Amino acid sequence: MISDLVSLIILFFVIIDPLQTFAFFFARTHALNKNERLYIAILATSLAAIILYLFLFFGKGVLDLFNTNIDSFRIAGGILLALLGISMSGFLKNNEEDSKTNAKDTTTAIATVIATPLLCGPAAITATIISVVDYGKLLTAIAIGVVLLIAFGLLLLSVYIQKTISKAKVFIQVLTTILGLITLAWGIDFILIGLHISI
Repeated sequence: MISDLVSLIILFFVIIDPLQTFAFFFARTHALNKNERLYIAILATSLAAIILYLFLFFGKGVLDLFNTNIDSFRIAGGILLALLGISMSGFLKNNEEDSKTNAKDTTTAIATVIATPLLCGPAAITATIISVVDYGKLLTAIAIGVVLLIAFGLLLLSVYIQKTISKAKVFIQVLTTILGLITLAWGIDFILIGLHISI
């Protein structure tokens, strides 16, 4: 049982990839204040947990309920990532007034994208459904919980070290641009996989 649990934790750690989410969160939220970043961290991990545990207990029936499938979910997530990647790369700019007006919407949107498809993408959903069949709900639930706690811990770490590192504005801008391009590439990959197109 212990060995199965360890295997599941490793599996979900690789699929959910908290380190990737940490880097994305750090780059995407550097301009926000501490409370906004904390709000995003809590909301993102909470949403990811709700989605994954929903699929843990109800599996494919959830997708059927909304008349969709894993591929459609993957394409939708890919579009979100692609748009966010374009924004991070600096091709889309909001004026200061719009940014202030939509600040709450922006933090919620960032949290949603971090929750899905970053923390809880099609691969994580698929792995959850399969793991329940192979290992049972209990071990799968524990493994998911452990990995999401690790992810949340890393996001909290980013919140509390952001003030120190944010002084390096040039570094942050370069990191944001690079991660924007990577995020765009992730989005394109999601879409291509969803469409069953290989390159």
